Amino acid sequence: MTATSPTPKAAPRVRVRVNRLVLYTVLVVLTGLFLGPFGWLVVAGLKTPAELAASPVRWLPDHVQWHNITDAFSLIDFLGYARNSLVIAGIYATLVTLSSAWVGFGFARLDAPGRKTLFGILLGSMMLPQMITLLPTYLIFAKLGMVDTYWPWVLWGLGAAPYLVFLFRQFFAGLPRELEEAAIVDGCGYAAIFWRIFLPQSWPVLSASFVIAFTWTWGDYIAPQLLLSTDRTTLAVAVMSTYVTSAGTPVTNLQAMASVMYVVPILLIFLVAQRGFVAGMSTTGLK
Repeated sequence: MTATSPTPKAAPRVRVRVNRLVLYTVLVVLTGLFLGPFGWLVVAGLKTPAELAASPVRWLPDHVQWHNITDAFSLIDFLGYARNSLVIAGIYATLVTLSSAWVGFGFARLDAPGRKTLFGILLGSMMLPQMITLLPTYLIFAKLGMVDTYWPWVLWGLGAAPYLVFLFRQFFAGLPRELEEAAIVDGCGYAAIFWRIFLPQSWPVLSASFVIAFTWTWGDYIAPQLLLSTDRTTLAVAVMSTYVTSAGTPVTNLQAMASVMYVVPILLIFLVAQRGFVAGMSTTGLK
C-alpha cells in the first residue's frame, strides 16, 4: 500500500498545529530563561556557605538547609523591615496612582494653550536617569528636614509619575465625549466628573498603575539607602546590608533565602491583580 498524502482540507490544520507547537516551544524556553535566575536563587538559599563558594559550581545541595528560612527571619528584624517597605510602597502607590489619574484626566479632557507642549515635556522627563535628580532631591529634603522620614515618598506620590500619567491620559482620551457633556448639562464640574464618572471607569488602569508603583517602591534600593536610617529603612536595603557575620562578611546563603522571601509579596500582589493589570496595560478606552 502506498502512503496517502494529507487532503487539501487537512493541510491547514496540520500547519496550524505545527505553528502552535513552535509557539509553545518558544514560550516554554523563554519562560525557563526568565525563571532560571529565580530558581537558582531558591537553590542557593537552601545551601551552606561552603557549597555556594565551591568551585566548580555545585548545582544542588548535598543536604537541603531548611533552617535557612527561619535563620533569615531571626538574624534580622525581617518583619519590621518588611513593614517599613509595605508602608512606604503602599503610601506612594496609592498617592501616585490618584495624582497621575488626575493629571492624565486633565491632559485628556481639558483644552488649554500649550497642552501638547507640556505633555511632550512630561514624556521627555521619563528619559532622565534617576541619578541626575538624586543629589538635588536629597539636598531639598535635607533643607526641609525630611531626611529619615517617610515624607519624601508622600511628596513623590503627590507629584504624579510621567509613565502613569501617560497610561491614564491614553485611557481617558478614549472615553466617549458624551459622558462629560451629559454630566456638564446636569451641573457637574470637572472635579465631580473625574471622581464620579471617569475614575470608576478606569479600574483596569488603576490596578495596573498601583501594581507598577508598588513594585517600583518595594524594589527601590537607592532612595531608602540615601534618605533613611538603619531602623527606618526598607527590606531591600536590609537584605543587602544586614546579613553579615561579626567580621563583616556577607552571609550569602541567608541573603539568597531572604531575597526569595522578599520577592514573594510582589508575586502575590501580581497574582491577585493580574486580570486588572493586563487589562490596564492593553486598554486605551471604550469601544
